[in-house]
Amino acid sequence: MEWIIASIIIGCIAGFLAGKIMKGEGYGCLLNTVLGIIGGIIGSKALDIFDIEWGGLVGQVGTAVIGAVLVLWIAALFKK
Repeated sequence: MEWIIASIIIGCIAGFLAGKIMKGEGYGCLLNTVLGIIGGIIGSKALDIFDIEWGGLVGQVGTAVIGAVLVLWIAALFKK
């Protein structure tokens, strides 16, 4: 149960940071959390391709931010 709460908190942080990095491409707290959680999955897969592994809380947040930025970047491509 605690991993769900940790995933939500990390997702919220990652979604918020990704929205700031992408200059206002955030979508509010709920969608930013979802983007952060999805970003964690996508970021993990993307870093696996390059054989990069981060440990600890900072690594988890960093991985989720990278993935969330990728998700926001792809979403921005379809918006135009």
